[in-house]
Amino acid sequence: MIVMEDQADVRQAQAMSDDSARGWLVFQTLRDTAERSQGPLCDWLRQHGVPFQRFWAANVVVAELDKVQLLTVAARPDVRHIEANVSQRWIEPDAIADKTLSPYLLTPVAEWGVKSVGAPSVWALGAYGQGIVVANADTGMQWNHPAIRSQYRGYSVTGTVSHDYSWHDSIHGPVMGNPCGSDATAPCDDQGHGTHTMGTVVGDDGLGNQIGVAPAARWIGCRNMERGMGTPARYIECFQFFIAPTDVTGSHPDPDLRPHVVNNSWGCPTEEGCAVNTLKLIVENTQAAGIFVEASAGNAGPACSTVDDGPALFGEAFSVGAIDANGKLAGFSSRGPVTVDGSGRMKPDLVAPGVRVRSCLPGNRYGSLSGTSMAGPHVVGVIALLWSARPELSRQIAATKALLLASSVPAVTLGFPELCGGVSSDFVPNNSFGAGRVDALAAITW
Repeated sequence: MIVMEDQADVRQAQAMSDDSARGWLVFQTLRDTAERSQGPLCDWLRQHGVPFQRFWAANVVVAELDKVQLLTVAARPDVRHIEANVSQRWIEPDAIADKTLSPYLLTPVAEWGVKSVGAPSVWALGAYGQGIVVANADTGMQWNHPAIRSQYRGYSVTGTVSHDYSWHDSIHGPVMGNPCGSDATAPCDDQGHGTHTMGTVVGDDGLGNQIGVAPAARWIGCRNMERGMGTPARYIECFQFFIAPTDVTGSHPDPDLRPHVVNNSWGCPTEEGCAVNTLKLIVENTQAAGIFVEASAGNAGPACSTVDDGPALFGEAFSVGAIDANGKLAGFSSRGPVTVDGSGRMKPDLVAPGVRVRSCLPGNRYGSLSGTSMAGPHVVGVIALLWSARPELSRQIAATKALLLASSVPAVTLGFPELCGGVSSDFVPNNSFGAGRVDALAAITW
């Protein structure tokens, strides 16, 4: 991951009231900066026969270098620093995920997590997430699962389907035994994680499985992991697609079709080669375009200072821990403060349901999974409800974060008091569960 010295400053876009102009300004500024500054490095890589991939969402070039080439590139004045692009499994291990299949429901029942965040009370006010587009970067999605098919932006009520601007696959090259292959031109889930997280945001089959918080929101997706294995390059490629979605050939980018909020139920571990600042630039640039970036806090609890993976560790990302059906903080939910970057930043921001959460799975099935990966989508759904009910807040990232924190419910229980970063869990906010449990109705009526 060759990070260029010249990085675009797009902060001025945050003050723009014209959503279309804001999106295009960020896109064009980022793209122009990359095109202007990457040329000499790319020429050198070509001359030395080094394959590479260029990005503009952050001014980064990805290449595979030997030791001599690495040292040569690192010494260039146009290169800020070099980070690893390691492929690792960056979702919950099986022991934490605790996957169980469940029956198909024929009697309408909102799942416990949906009720816990107050979604049905918001539905009663007429807000179901309509008008909001959510994005999910994950293992892919089974787009035609009955619980999420109608909500897929590429699907119309007439039954026609177009995956242009609604789907991107960042998995390239040969992959052995992957059911989705690579460069999939239609949404496909090779592991199940992404279909499950997507269902928690928008899922409802209209027959009884009310698994989603914002069932009238539309969704788009990007596969950033190959059977749970991700790399920073794949993560950046999906963020780039969200900032300016393209057709299935990767052409004709259009920022007007960007989503409102992105779910990130994965982490990029620093202890496994992901540099502490990897992805920080991309999160900043994404939010400058008016796209809310949510990130699951991680599953390394109950030890303190275990929120140490990007993007959750960044101040710019909204980080979410997990509670169970009784409102108790999950033991696996990562705690703050963030120490890996020396900031001492308080994390997570708040918590949401993340233990034995029932949602959809590939094969038109349903089942329960555990992890902060399951908690984050509840918050993404709440944001969709909030921006649907109060459109004046749409794309107002800072104001929305402040409102979610101020309106959260501090009644989170623990087995015993915790003291992380010198802050007792008896005081709110803290480094165990942040400001508390997200509450959709309280946020909308605050």
